[in-house]
Amino acid sequence: MSRDLSRLLRPRSIAVLGSGWAKNVVEQCRKMGFDGPVWPVHPTRDEIGGAPCFRSLADLPAPPDATFIGVNRHATLDVVRELAAMGAGGATCFASGWEEAGEAGLQAGLVASAGDMPILGPNCYGVINYLDGALLWPDQHGGRRVERGVALLSQSSNIVINLTMQARALPVAYVACLGNAAQVGLAELAGALLSDERVTALGMYVEGIDDAPAFAALAEAARAAGKGIVCVKSGKTELSRTAAASHTASLAGGGAASSAFLRACGVAEVNTLTELVETLKIFHVHGPQIGTRLCSLSCSGGEAGLVADLAAPYGIDFPPPSDAQRHRLGEILGPIVAIANPLDYHTFIWGDGPRTTDVFATMLAGYDAGIFIIDPPRPDRCDPSSFEPALQAIVAAGQATGKPAFPVSSLPENFDEALAEGMMAKGVVPLMGLETALGAIRAAQTPAGAPGWRPWTARAEAGEARLLPEGEAKAKLAAAGVAVPKGVSALTLAALEPLVGNIAAPFALKGMGFAHKTEAGAVRLGLSSLTGQAEMPGATGYLAEEMVTGAVGEVLLGLRRDPVYGMTLTLGMGGVTAELLADTVTLVAPVTEAEVEAALRRLRLWPLLDGYRGRRKADVGAIVQAAVRLQGLMAAEPAIREIEINPLMVREEGAVAVDAVIWEETP
Repeated sequence: MSRDLSRLLRPRSIAVLGSGWAKNVVEQCRKMGFDGPVWPVHPTRDEIGGAPCFRSLADLPAPPDATFIGVNRHATLDVVRELAAMGAGGATCFASGWEEAGEAGLQAGLVASAGDMPILGPNCYGVINYLDGALLWPDQHGGRRVERGVALLSQSSNIVINLTMQARALPVAYVACLGNAAQVGLAELAGALLSDERVTALGMYVEGIDDAPAFAALAEAARAAGKGIVCVKSGKTELSRTAAASHTASLAGGGAASSAFLRACGVAEVNTLTELVETLKIFHVHGPQIGTRLCSLSCSGGEAGLVADLAAPYGIDFPPPSDAQRHRLGEILGPIVAIANPLDYHTFIWGDGPRTTDVFATMLAGYDAGIFIIDPPRPDRCDPSSFEPALQAIVAAGQATGKPAFPVSSLPENFDEALAEGMMAKGVVPLMGLETALGAIRAAQTPAGAPGWRPWTARAEAGEARLLPEGEAKAKLAAAGVAVPKGVSALTLAALEPLVGNIAAPFALKGMGFAHKTEAGAVRLGLSSLTGQAEMPGATGYLAEEMVTGAVGEVLLGLRRDPVYGMTLTLGMGGVTAELLADTVTLVAPVTEAEVEAALRRLRLWPLLDGYRGRRKADVGAIVQAAVRLQGLMAAEPAIREIEINPLMVREEGAVAVDAVIWEETP
């Protein structure tokens, strides 16, 4: 359901219920210069925060556009019901002690009381609108009025309060919290914030995504409007509750699925709040994506080496200048300066504004964006005036080329807020702290998601699941078009012995009933007969298969239903060391063949599949086809919870699923 949140987010009148916290709301609105009426409502007090009180909601001169409800959780239900009946625009519910405190059913009662009226929370701080000076906010904050800026949306009130205290020149238009999100969810509130044309980008601190398809639609709409989204996703170190069941569950658990989902949506993901702020600054000025060809300029060889070293873990490299650039830069800088990227332009031109501008613009013109390492001296102890020509040259180079020009300070404190605000006003984004800057630039390069992409609809697990016998599992794979070894099976070794003559030696003997056969000692390889083979304790049956020869590499393919994102596909280097290597990439379904191949190329050990140092090349197409066919199998059979092939033995031509695990819901 899409509700109209405009009155709640951009109110012309505000009602406030409660006492202590309500007083803060009244005072914050006055301090921020809200030009509409603020109506405290209290049954016994004459004034709150200097504003006269109304005895009840019924005494208000008109239905309020927005209401801050600072009363206890049980009284909140009655207040919400009355506000909805009188046609109020929406409310934020501050009280805690709902589902998170074991009050079953109370939160559902709140939603029922609200009806069609939007509510934020409960257990929610509320909203700050710095554009119009309207606050439903019971605490201090560090923001101020702006004409345009980014929106900050958080599932943690404390974290977003901390973000308002930033001194990095980020203009903030809105701050909003979700609390328990009993009614208005993440995508709905985010969309309402982005719908304000004065909002340039959205930053999010997310603990959980409640509606993945709606979030994907939001991200696509934001890109279409020229607005970037950057996200810090918490909880990435949590292990999946089914981690013990398979390699896939362990490797795709935690943050792998959420990161894959955000990447598919085209949402930039960062790990730290400082990277969040710096990425938002880039989006605010330059829009949702910058190019990947970067140059770096500094007046020190040490800085040039440092930026190159620090950029490598972010996957950022610096392509060399063109011949034309080399020629022109050589003319300006002289024969002593080695023309390269990163460029150490020395200090021969220091203080010469026109020559510095020429160097900066000439270099920047050949790239998508440029990093200009510059640490202005602290103004309280030093004279920073000698740095002004270089700072002006950065601005001029950006304006002349139309390319993002980023002044980057090595240490965050070396670029003070006033100087940063002046640069931002000129369309230049100063980035504070070299490592943070590199992380923000990499995040700002996140490509858009595929048009129309939506994850599969997630569904709750229904009942228990059973591990299919491997023979049955492989029959499903074969029917889906995935190659499997020729094999025979039986309940006992004695029953299996006369059947092994139907397969070619050497063969592998496996005990059934184990999710991890190797760890259970249920795999014996290279056998030519079953003579002398002992029973395997705990085995529910036996499978003998022809051993696969001529393999170039071993790959893991794992698909599992995800309770949030629908289905994930994990690809990686396989075998018994799969989790030890942890060289995997996770995607969120649906995926295309091109996306699967691109994911394989992101593996650290991809060169081993691609003919590293004269090795034979693996049939990558066969891996891709197997992954896509398994995706089709999951789509066709909703009862399947998880499929894992580990390993898929890949030859120069073709690939064979040597080991297969399928978990299926029991009827």
